[in-house]
Amino acid sequence: MKTAVVYRMVKPDHVCPFGLKALDLLERNGYQVEDKHLTNDAETQALKDKLNVKTTPQIFIDGERIGGYDDLQAFFWQRGF
Repeated sequence: MKTAVVYRMVKPDHVCPFGLKALDLLERNGYQVEDKHLTNDAETQALKDKLNVKTTPQIFIDGERIGGYDDLQAFFWQRGF
């Protein structure tokens, strides 16, 4: 089973469109996705600080950090998906 984890912003006033795109791309490619919501600015900043990144979503496949949505697209493109 192919698995992935997506950390994405899901706040009352904002749902990250790139997080939604990442979920769709992963699911269309047969991944079972664990969808981790970042529900406020403090959670989002804590994740970015922990991973030393500037943006969300952040995607992990089989425990390996792929990066953001653009990185996920490149991951699939390199594998011929």
